[in-house]
Order: sequence, then C-alpha cells, then structure tokens
Amino acid sequence: MPYDPSAFPPFAVTVDLVVLTVRRHSLCALAVRRGETPFQGRWALPGGFVREDEDLAQAAARELAEETGLCVHDPAAPAQDDGAHLEQLATYGDPDRDPRMRMVSVAHLALAPDLPAPRAGGDASNARWAPVEELLEQSGYGRTGEPPAPLAFDHAQILADGVERARSKIEYSSLATAFCPPEFTVGELRRVYEAVWSVALDPRNFHRKVTGTPGFLVPTGGTTTRQGGRPAQLFRAGGATLLNPPMLRPEV
Repeated sequence: MPYDPSAFPPFAVTVDLVVLTVRRHSLCALAVRRGETPFQGRWALPGGFVREDEDLAQAAARELAEETGLCVHDPAAPAQDDGAHLEQLATYGDPDRDPRMRMVSVAHLALAPDLPAPRAGGDASNARWAPVEELLEQSGYGRTGEPPAPLAFDHAQILADGVERARSKIEYSSLATAFCPPEFTVGELRRVYEAVWSVALDPRNFHRKVTGTPGFLVPTGGTTTRQGGRPAQLFRAGGATLLNPPMLRPEV
C-alpha cells in the first residue's frame, strides 16, 4: 500500500541544551526563565523547535545564540575565547513531557570556559548561570526571594544526565580542557576536575598524572602569575582525544 503520512499522529522535534561552565570554582549550568506558556515564569534549559531547513546541530547552535548570545565551535577547530564545545547528549520522548503536543527533544551538551553573564532572548525572559546542585534540588530552584519550583518539562532529568555525562567523560577523554581558555595552567585544569567531580584533588598527584599522560597537554613556553604566587607554566590542549591511562574519578 502507498505511504500515507496522515495515518500517523503529528509530533514536533525540539533541541534542549545542557550548557555547563565552571564559575567561581563551581560547576554551573545555564538556566533561562520561560517568558511564555507552558510553564511561564519557571526556570528551564535553553532550547526550542527544530526548523525544517536545519539539522539538529544547527538548531542547537542557533537556539544557544538566540537565547543567550553564546556561540559554539567545532571541537576539531582551534578553541575560541567565547566558544563552546557541543555534542549530542540523548533523546527524550515521553508522550506527556510537553502539555502542548507530542514532543521529542534531542538534548545537547555544551561545555565552555568561564563566560560572562548571558543575555536572554527568544522566548526567555531571563538567563543566568546557576550551580548545578541548586538547579537539581528536589524542592526545586528559585533565585533569592523566589519560591523554589522544579525545572520546566523534564529538564531536571536532562540536566542530571548532562552533568553525569561530563563527569564520566573527563575521566577517559580530554574534554576537561573545553572548560579552560586556550592557554591554562595545571592548577586551573585541576580546579575544573574538582568542580565537575565535586571533590578535592592532591595538587602534586594531579600534576604528575596530567603531564605524564601522552598527548593530553602541550607546554606553550609561557608562564602566568594570574593565580598569584610564583609564575606557573602555561599549557594548551594536546592532540589526544582519549586518555591512556584515564583520570579515574575518586570514590566518595
């Protein structure tokens, strides 16, 4: 029999973004306050509908730029000061996840160095960085003076999945350098691991591991005193994508 598209119920495809960065030594996620229904006034992850003429990665990059003013870069290209690493996270398709209609969301994970406060746009009335622990509180999230409420839609689950992806992936890949500027110190990289994993690491042990892992870090020949104290050696990300041996997460 010929294919009849009207025989199948319509549904929409969206992209949601888990945007993580390290600010003030804490792992933070980008949250936007919804300016429209449903869940008007609630905090959520940035995202929106996929247009007919774009693929999923293009939709994710566009939504990130429209709602926050941030851009993404190809992980194979040189890092940008204001760029973010972007990768697909997972797909979410519970029939009741959106009260408007059947909605399937393809979530993406974006990682970036310490970035300034984002600007809201699109259907977001406000945008801010918030510690992931606060966003994932069981009682919900609210800024000072606001009553806490759960994140809109199923965004708490998406955020939790994105955080766990980042925590596990920096064990065996060089992804932690995506949280760093193009040139960074071992101490700055260690603070990324500490923030993402929520643990304290021994500085000497960490230095020995990361500088002894082939292809992980490359000395730039420069030094910096931006962290105070004696000049610290500057590095950039090496060509390795997989770490051998891996940086195993401490058991807590």
